[in-house]
Amino acid sequence: MKCEEAKELFPLLLYGELSFDDEELVEAHVADCAACRGDLRRERALHRALDEIELRPAPEILARSREQLRRSIAVAATRPSLWEKLRRGFTIHVHPIPAGLQPVGALALVAMGFFGARMLPPSLLGSRTNEAGFAAPFTSRVRYVEPESPGKVKMVVEEVRERSLTGSVDDQDIQNLLLAAARDPRDAGLRVESVDLLKSSRECPEVKSALLYALQHDSNPGVRLKALEGLKNSSADPDVRQVLTQVLLADDNAGVRTQAIDLLIQHKEDQMVGTLQELMRHEENGYVRMRCQKALHEMNASIETY
Repeated sequence: MKCEEAKELFPLLLYGELSFDDEELVEAHVADCAACRGDLRRERALHRALDEIELRPAPEILARSREQLRRSIAVAATRPSLWEKLRRGFTIHVHPIPAGLQPVGALALVAMGFFGARMLPPSLLGSRTNEAGFAAPFTSRVRYVEPESPGKVKMVVEEVRERSLTGSVDDQDIQNLLLAAARDPRDAGLRVESVDLLKSSRECPEVKSALLYALQHDSNPGVRLKALEGLKNSSADPDVRQVLTQVLLADDNAGVRTQAIDLLIQHKEDQMVGTLQELMRHEENGYVRMRCQKALHEMNASIETY
């Protein structure tokens, strides 16, 4: 391994994203190369320093922010509360009500009771509990409302409840939630952890599909590397090999391309020769080229096409 190739893999090494074989190659090179050993030491120190940085705002910014907070609290205290506004809006004045407006009045009373219940503290309403008997956070949102008959109302309410679940990765409910979390576009860390857990579950079509989807479409290289780890035992599967070939030729991360080569050459096939030769024509990363060249040599194939 050359120094340039080792330095390109330093970030993956520090983040624990290298395969065992690649990590051994880098560490073996660093052990014999004083210059790279120094570069790795400096890069590790830089990562540690960045992790330890604690930003402290200037005292004048803190003072100004606190003053603005005190003013906002004082202004809020002079305004009627939401409950007071609702109370005034729904105060019932004793006047004769025409018969045609009675359903409207009934609807207003029901709505006032519903929204009032939403604002009362849980200690007055009684807490909702989950299946285990523990109180669970619960929120509601009215999505639709209509009068159904005189004095009655029909509502569509969206309710969201937080739950804490514990179970085996192979449990169907747990697995379904992990499959959903593995595609959550908002949280790359959640996707990494979910894919990492899914790869240890028993083999099933849903898990394989989720790993292949993550490998092809996830924007985070850490998620794609975890998906590759989960597909190691399926490298002979034709669908998996097709996706690995696409990733090998198209993925922009050198570590992902290297892992794809490792999985593909677990089962050497003649059609792999053309793929590896095509990769050699445009691959710029030295380490990936080395792995590709080694694979072609093991298959008694030339680097160039004829």
